[in-house]
Amino acid sequence: MTLMTFSLEEEKVRDLLKEVMLELMAERPEIFQDILSEAIEDAGLLVAIAEGESSERVSRSEIEAILAGRA
Repeated sequence: MTLMTFSLEEEKVRDLLKEVMLELMAERPEIFQDILSEAIEDAGLLVAIAEGESSERVSRSEIEAILAGRA
């Protein structure tokens, strides 16, 4: 019984979240755009971190040279 109650509450929360997002898009598109941009940037950062974890290591001096434009 508890599981079923949780599922119904979860569905209500989803519906409420959808309603809030639609209202936000309609009434304050600039805020929605900022939220969406942040989410996309975060997803890109996760991909970059995953790629970095699987790539070969480089020395600090190599990184500093790249950042200084001496590569």
